[in-house]
Amino acid sequence: MAEFNIAVVSGDGIGPEVTAEAVNVLKKIGEKFNHIFNFKYVLAGGCAIDEFGVCLPEETLEICKQSDSVLLGAVGGPKWDNVENKNRPEKALLGLRDGLGLFTNLRPATMYKALANASPLKPEIVEDGLDIMIVRELTGGIYFGDRGYRQGKYGEEAYDTEAYSKKEIERIARNAFDVAMQRNKNLVSVDKANVLESSRLWRKTVDEISKEYPEVKVSHMYVDNASMQLVRNPKQFDVILTSNMFGDILSDEASMITGSIGLLPSASIGDGRLGMYEPIHGSAPDIAGQNKANPIATILSVAMMLKYSFKLDKEAKAIEDAVISVLEKGYRTPDIMSEGMILVGTKEMGKVIADEINM
Repeated sequence: MAEFNIAVVSGDGIGPEVTAEAVNVLKKIGEKFNHIFNFKYVLAGGCAIDEFGVCLPEETLEICKQSDSVLLGAVGGPKWDNVENKNRPEKALLGLRDGLGLFTNLRPATMYKALANASPLKPEIVEDGLDIMIVRELTGGIYFGDRGYRQGKYGEEAYDTEAYSKKEIERIARNAFDVAMQRNKNLVSVDKANVLESSRLWRKTVDEISKEYPEVKVSHMYVDNASMQLVRNPKQFDVILTSNMFGDILSDEASMITGSIGLLPSASIGDGRLGMYEPIHGSAPDIAGQNKANPIATILSVAMMLKYSFKLDKEAKAIEDAVISVLEKGYRTPDIMSEGMILVGTKEMGKVIADEINM
């Protein structure tokens, strides 16, 4: 028997609804495989602003640090659009990633055969499904660089700085190569080395780290070409390694070619076991509380938690297989509904997946 302590940041909008279903699935895994999962609920995002006046209370960060892993729903919404920039709900995400030392973001873009008709791409491109892993650097680059206002050539101007140290590139590259070793051993590093000095250091460092992984085939691609190739021939990709801003953009593009943003999980990890797991979708306040949200991305996020933080591969696969089975049986939430399928709500989808685990 293994015991794990999980901090749950349900967040805003549909966050509490989808995290509730993921927690229920973890409880089923605990029953079947004889594990104990202890959940401690904490606030971050808009709900934390309402309660404490800050998007990321110190207590929340401390509890997350003391946990074995963190499950995050979604944060933000129009209600907090006028909050000062430094305290916007989305800043809680940056604070958690930075405070927990989570510099690697793993974003799988998986398209299930049962949902191939939901992809905007031609059937012949995606008919056999897709399975891409985007490894995005998470705590450096332009999102964390120097910024501000100054007098420029044309008067007042704003600036943001893209900067990467060799150490930051080395550690994200090693994590990406480790992931590639567990997959098809094919890694594409995406940069803009023809223009950016930071990208030239990125490319040079990736080549140096590649020598530690001789089994992995490595190539480089400019980000503009990569964005085109993702829609022209996505099956050429196995693992994509890239910087914070480029990864933010490419992972959203990859999510849309799979057919539904409501199906895709993500993991944020560092050097140790502690990780933060969340769906890539937002808080969708327009459907909050209506039992319409798709919980699959959050449920698959806890599967990633089992795999990457707890090293429970068999348990993770049990969740993944349950999701595939339920989709093949025709169960659909509104975002992926099509003619002839079985329409269910958030709670019902969570229940059929949890029940499938015990079969």
